[in-house]
Amino acid sequence: MDIRTEWVELAVSDGTKMRAWVARPKDNSLHAGLLVFQEAFGVNPYMREVTERFAREGFFAICPELFHRTGPGVESNYKFEEVAPHMKALTDAGLEGDASAAYHYLLENGASARATSSVGFCLGGKVAFLSALTLPLAHAISFYGGGIAPREGSAGLLGRAADMKCPILLLWGGKDKHIPPEQVRQITDALRNAHKHFVNVEFSEADHGFFCDARPSYHPQSSRLAWPLTLAFLRSAANGNAKTSA
Repeated sequence: MDIRTEWVELAVSDGTKMRAWVARPKDNSLHAGLLVFQEAFGVNPYMREVTERFAREGFFAICPELFHRTGPGVESNYKFEEVAPHMKALTDAGLEGDASAAYHYLLENGASARATSSVGFCLGGKVAFLSALTLPLAHAISFYGGGIAPREGSAGLLGRAADMKCPILLLWGGKDKHIPPEQVRQITDALRNAHKHFVNVEFSEADHGFFCDARPSYHPQSSRLAWPLTLAFLRSAANGNAKTSA
């Protein structure tokens, strides 16, 4: 599918300005919207390519720059020490505002409100979860989202599990030492106890970041399985008023 791409600037409710990478099909049909949330390394070439990949599948996708308050334009070549200060400066309230600004951009520019979802990777996996607590999304997908469960220095998001507004797909690497099995269990238990709809998938041979082909932890077999599952989950949210390619 032919797409067009561009940087846009969004106004966030706290008065800040945020860049976002937008990729959408060229036709004028009503398309399912998709919030794409970055890894910890900025809206770098990989995240822009992923956003474009979703657009080629028929989604109107936007990837907001979550470090815009402390490091607008920051892109790291997978060196965590370069982004650690920006990670520490993030707040849940700020991320909620960022997600809301991106969501309303999609709706104001032609995305289907009934078929707009979120997907996120690493840091973005947490933000996809958070967005599903605060926005009327159709579906959400979290790839190895860190910070959802409580950990030292962070209460996490599980105390808000009852606010989950849509079904969520959780994808994990079985060899991920950053998110141990007990944290995954805490997340699924919280959703189950709150009577929320979720799908939990573990790729036993995969590590953290397994979907990213620019990282040493890339696991091709798991990535190839995760992609059609991701598309199927998102497309199950589409309806007669929104279009994605089959």
